[in-house]
Amino acid sequence: MHLEGRHISPAYEHHVQRKGLFLFGLAAACVLMAVFSISRGAVSIPPLDVVRTLLGGGEAKWRIIVLNIRLPQTLAALLAGGGLSLAGAAMQSVLRNPLGSPFTLGISNAAAFGAAFSIIVLGTGSMQSSAVNAVTIVNPWLTTGSAFIAALLCTGVVLVITWVTRGTPDVMILAGVALSSLFTAGTMFLQYFADDSQLAATVFWTFGDVSRASWRDIPLMGLLLLGAFCLFFLRRFDLNAIDCGDETALSLGVSAPRIRIETMVVSSLLSAVMVALLGVIGFVGLVCPHMLRRFLGSDHRFLIPGSVLMGGLLLLAADTGARLAFAPRTLPVSVFTAFLGAPVFLALIARRKRT
Repeated sequence: MHLEGRHISPAYEHHVQRKGLFLFGLAAACVLMAVFSISRGAVSIPPLDVVRTLLGGGEAKWRIIVLNIRLPQTLAALLAGGGLSLAGAAMQSVLRNPLGSPFTLGISNAAAFGAAFSIIVLGTGSMQSSAVNAVTIVNPWLTTGSAFIAALLCTGVVLVITWVTRGTPDVMILAGVALSSLFTAGTMFLQYFADDSQLAATVFWTFGDVSRASWRDIPLMGLLLLGAFCLFFLRRFDLNAIDCGDETALSLGVSAPRIRIETMVVSSLLSAVMVALLGVIGFVGLVCPHMLRRFLGSDHRFLIPGSVLMGGLLLLAADTGARLAFAPRTLPVSVFTAFLGAPVFLALIARRKRT
């Protein structure tokens, strides 16, 4: 095979094909997990009936359950998991920090503080007696904007620390821990002065749960994920260059500071929206990129789409497990992701100490 007069070796072609097949396998796994997730619950639906309903057929008794209840939750898990994982992969690249993610750098807790400020101070949240939607965000746009401003503030502090310390990974992680504690304290401060209804709404909201998503939230989540994916994929070669160091990137004509700020802002917006709509869901952005690098390497041509697929698959599987593990009681999905992410996070720290 020739491309512009240059020969591409069969070994490289096979290497690329293997990665393409791996991505195809992830996409197929997402589809299968989505069908399984929709079929399981308080009322079990045969998978074939789920497929027929999604294609516009099926029995009328399944349509309300599938289309109005379980499908929005499944799509929210896929979009939120993909978005958080994509943001984590991008942050790890531009910060050249394998422990970078919206959660470990304090951005998730900062967004949570902004959302809590909106709910308590600005009055955008209310408490309902319904077991399905215990918390209703009256003005999701204002809540999301408040969460984004807080996440952007946290991002600015991280970028300043990155510039001052020249991107020392340990310092950035310690700064993320400090910022996370600071914004958590701010959220607790707001909760102290909240009334019973506001306190209940805020505490319940902080438990990350994709079941609170509705069809109203899906377009916003989908458009932001699509926009961030397109931007990062267009920058895939720039991100590869930054992975090699700022000096190497500069020699290739890539402005590392501009790409870094651009990527952090977009990642913060993506994380802020997911947190504002679903609550704090930790470790997805940390775990998924590392899992993928073991199979796909650090080439962002494959890492970016793989992160979206792996994040969606992981969060959807965690949400399904949270619904089924203690049925008929349903656990927040953030509990499952924390059980998965915390050991991986500790293992990464131990591995870095040995190297």
